[in-house]
Amino acid sequence: MDACEAMSKADTIKLRNKHIGKSCQLFYRTDPLKIVRGQGQYMYDEQGARYLDCINNVAHVGHCHPKVVEAGTRQLATLSTNNRFLHDELVKCAQTLAEKMPGNLSVCYFVNSGSEANDLALRLARQHTGRHEVITLDHAYHGHVSAVMDISPYKFNQPGGDPKPDFVHVAPCPDVYRGVYRDCDYPEGTDLGQLYAEEVQRILERSPTGVAAFIAESLQSCGGQIIPPTGYFQKVYDAVRKAGGVTIADEVQVGFGRIGTHYWAFEPHGIIPDIVTVAKPMGNGHPVGAVVTTPEIAESFASTGVCYFNTYGGNPVSCAIANAVMRVIDEEHLQENALRVGRYLLEQSKALAYEYQLVGDVRGTGLFVGIELVTDRQRRVPATRAAKAVVERMKTVHRILVSSDGPDDNVVKLKPPMVFTVENADEFLYGIRECLAYLQQQQPVVNATPEGVPTTPVRVTHSLATGGILQPSPITRGQHDTSTLIKSI
Repeated sequence: MDACEAMSKADTIKLRNKHIGKSCQLFYRTDPLKIVRGQGQYMYDEQGARYLDCINNVAHVGHCHPKVVEAGTRQLATLSTNNRFLHDELVKCAQTLAEKMPGNLSVCYFVNSGSEANDLALRLARQHTGRHEVITLDHAYHGHVSAVMDISPYKFNQPGGDPKPDFVHVAPCPDVYRGVYRDCDYPEGTDLGQLYAEEVQRILERSPTGVAAFIAESLQSCGGQIIPPTGYFQKVYDAVRKAGGVTIADEVQVGFGRIGTHYWAFEPHGIIPDIVTVAKPMGNGHPVGAVVTTPEIAESFASTGVCYFNTYGGNPVSCAIANAVMRVIDEEHLQENALRVGRYLLEQSKALAYEYQLVGDVRGTGLFVGIELVTDRQRRVPATRAAKAVVERMKTVHRILVSSDGPDDNVVKLKPPMVFTVENADEFLYGIRECLAYLQQQQPVVNATPEGVPTTPVRVTHSLATGGILQPSPITRGQHDTSTLIKSI
């Protein structure tokens, strides 16, 4: 048993089944991982097996970064209290965030999570405009508290989800590959951003009481790693503001340099939101987030006379950790690393489409990449089972952790820690090539079998793989020796 493991995996599962709600889902539910340690871009299970983490945008500067650990440990040993006392770490954190924001985004409110940040952003927008209606994007996810579940189609459109409230309006997701307006359906050069923006304009015109806010993730993650078309956000922001609403950019998944070219993912679109929400990567795994807005909106919020109070939001430990994370991003040039490694990863991933018919589209920026799998390229039919098979096989055969998402769960997602290297990208590329080649050979089996097929051992021998250990892999209908396939790639 690993020194970090207090009980066996079987006992952990037994206790979880007894005391943790069934709706709290794990990755890899049929064979869950028990992770006991993390370092940089790697995670380790209770047996000491190493996994390349391509899934964790929470450990933004790498698992257990020594400078972040030291900052949190030092502050925790000195003072941990609520934010209603003066403290240097809080004001320094607010100052750094404001300095990294464009325009007049200069007033901060600290919270514990992205859900809280988006909830507070809605309150700010509604108080400032005196309105209640909100426009959100289809497939969007903005958090798990009640107010933001109401504006998250990713949740309320699921079977058993609560119905959409009347004050919430859903605009089409600006997905040019498989959305309402697809690039293949229009002549080259068609302004698809304009077509999608017109959908928002129509909602504004039909609004019975006026829209308080338009909220959107700068790059949609749960919706399938969506990159909006050029000009879309500019046109939407102009329309929303002319109609008297405010704009909210949700940077919870993609902020803090992940896209490589800029610190914030809204910046390449040439826009400045009225409100920005940040969280996950800000604390490198520690629960901390913030809302950043303009002095005018902050003044409207203060004019109610109602005190905003958050016991732990902005506490000294959280702010010390957030300050350390932002220092590490700058000192270790992690935004530049995301640009360099991300360009290589995206370029090499796009080459997969020339090799494997399953690959329909590859898109991304920096260390934010999506590989959309399809069963029919012409009709762009989602290959949901194939994507799930890739995720599972990457874990069991190659010890690489990825996830799948999108409205049809057919997009393989990568959003690894920012310390990801070119060598890590090569390891991922080797693994997914093997998976795609394997699945393409037996595509009839993948498409016909809901819950997978029987397994047989296969040896992984590539120098970038995790060590020639026998792992399970699906059997082909002809009982082919898959080790030959693997060695030939």
